[in-house]
Amino acid sequence: MKIVSFVIPCYNSAEYMDKCVESLLPGGEDVEIIIVDDGSVDNTLEIANGYVEKYPTIVKAVHKENGGHGDAVNTGLKNATGLYFKVVDSDDWVDGEAYEKVLETLKRLVAEGNCVDMLLTNYVYEKVYENKQRRMMYSFLFESDKVMTWADMKRNCKGFSILMHSVTYRTELLRECKLDLPKHTFYVDNLFVYEPLPYVKTLYYLNVDFYRYFIGRDGQSVAEQIMIKRIDQQLLVNYRLVDAYDVWSIEEEHLREYMLSFLETITVVSTSLAYVSKDPENLEKVKKLWNYIKEKDSRTYHHLRWGVLGNAMNLPGHLGRYLSVKAYKISQKFMGFN
Repeated sequence: MKIVSFVIPCYNSAEYMDKCVESLLPGGEDVEIIIVDDGSVDNTLEIANGYVEKYPTIVKAVHKENGGHGDAVNTGLKNATGLYFKVVDSDDWVDGEAYEKVLETLKRLVAEGNCVDMLLTNYVYEKVYENKQRRMMYSFLFESDKVMTWADMKRNCKGFSILMHSVTYRTELLRECKLDLPKHTFYVDNLFVYEPLPYVKTLYYLNVDFYRYFIGRDGQSVAEQIMIKRIDQQLLVNYRLVDAYDVWSIEEEHLREYMLSFLETITVVSTSLAYVSKDPENLEKVKKLWNYIKEKDSRTYHHLRWGVLGNAMNLPGHLGRYLSVKAYKISQKFMGFN
């Protein structure tokens, strides 16, 4: 039995995918590495097939028409046979020492009959061109080395979120919640993390710096100007987050508060991108978003509007916009933008 299925969505990744794949190979027969070629026009598929030929019991290569990052994740999930599922983007990699501890921990939990729904690990922003790193840890939210429920969460922290880089889900849980990410849409990693959360009953935090998140590549989707150009896709994800659940029906208080906080952060990001762009069309789009939230659920609307991050948007005129952008900059530090 494979312990973890690692899925690597690739689109024209030939220049940098080797580092990602090579970092995962030390998992050996405990893992499967599914390289999903999302309609690349370079030699991504050739490289992937080379790994399959060399490591036929570890690496799979799946070629598909271009559908975007989310569709590549969907394809990976359909082909996954591992007990756990993790996405590693093709320009990122994992830390070797932490990798050993992750596999040891998951194998031990499985052997003990504690097949937790979610494993949390730290991640590191690797700003290679600036020769800088920034660690993102969860030790102030969760105790480490302990099987927990949401009730064991220490506290919620506004703006600090569980990201795709930090989460490893039980594979069948993702299938149980019918995860199906939209095609040709950026920022679907927020859906990948958010939508399965109410299905998570047990979790485990391992305090190791596992995932290395590369920041600074030209055209990266988290660059601010790129995000402004793709604001319609950001808003599509935002609407889907709003529609995903009646959050107030979630009985577990810590989970409910966390999901509200996450929704607030994403909505502030959407709003502030419009403010930063200074484009009247974008401002009208986020106005429609807020009206939609208000009409759908006034309680959620007021919670988001008067939250710590969202509160600035209640102030009139230039001051409100200025403070909203400041709130966005705070969120930016935690959500991994440039």
